[in-house]
Amino acid sequence: RQTWGSSHFRSGHFDARQWSHWKARSKGRPAMSRAEPDVEVPEGDIKKGAKLFKTKCAQCHTDTKGGPAKQGPNLWGILGRPAGSKEGFPYSESNKTSGIVWSEKHLYVYLVAPTKYIVGTKMVFAGLKKEKERADLITYIASRQD
Repeated sequence: RQTWGSSHFRSGHFDARQWSHWKARSKGRPAMSRAEPDVEVPEGDIKKGAKLFKTKCAQCHTDTKGGPAKQGPNLWGILGRPAGSKEGFPYSESNKTSGIVWSEKHLYVYLVAPTKYIVGTKMVFAGLKKEKERADLITYIASRQD
């Protein structure tokens, strides 16, 4: 997938100096916020979500307040937080510049296929195809907030 800047540079719409300026200005910052998906998130079961977290997520993520990062970032308080912004974790550029502010709706769609929702993410998770499982997990994650 090409970004607006790289395709325009290659097609000659602006020169290398302009490209360097554009790239430096946009580095690490979303160009604009990404709208929430138009989906309805079903009600989930917090206990089933906790179990799913342990079996599907805990190998790479922690969910306790102030918990450490593992292969993935700590997920405590993720709802309402911009993607790629948790201090101390080396996110991919695509994650940092996605424009996503995590919500239940974004998570619901993201968890189907993370690498398709944020192309270039480092997250190597195949996804959760079952709607009920995603709803249960999101209900649990929503409980892991202040």
